[in-house]
Amino acid sequence: MGQIIGITGGIASGKSTVSLYLQELGFTIVDADLASRAVVEPGEEAYHQVVEAFGEDILLTEGNIDRVKLGSIIFNDQEKRLLLNGIVHPAVRNWMRVKTEAALSSGEETVFMDIPLLFESKLTFMVDKTLLIYVDEQVQLERLMNRNGLSETEALARINSQMPLADKKALADAVIDNNGDINETKRQVKGILSEWYVI
Repeated sequence: MGQIIGITGGIASGKSTVSLYLQELGFTIVDADLASRAVVEPGEEAYHQVVEAFGEDILLTEGNIDRVKLGSIIFNDQEKRLLLNGIVHPAVRNWMRVKTEAALSSGEETVFMDIPLLFESKLTFMVDKTLLIYVDEQVQLERLMNRNGLSETEALARINSQMPLADKKALADAVIDNNGDINETKRQVKGILSEWYVI
């Protein structure tokens, strides 16, 4: 029986960088963001449920869900946000489980699940170990402003909407300090994987 390792972090903490490196090392990454897009593609069950719940006004002309329009509806309405999450989250979990089981049954020993809200959404039951990608708040702020072209106020609002990385640090089985350069991050990843007998 293989093991499942959950990767998590905060916005602009470097999760994608680590996931990309793990892919280079030959591991399968099952990505929650990818799953959340896949489950609402036209024809999927969650797609039909979302359209039924929110009406056809949320569709683009070619039939895809207008994510921007849907986002603006749920952003200021907690009841509608919970309604959407109630449809999408179970579908995402199921999609990720199916992909993970397929990888394990094809003989892979370790699969990584990239779940940004691993702790917030209480999804640790889906994984055997948790790996947090950590950066200091100032570094996170600067990277987010540079990456997304945001003002300091906008960037802080996004960072503050998530559980602080310092709190996640206490919950994780291992932490990658991503304040340095890419080679230092890769060195830490390899160190943890060898400690966990993954490589």
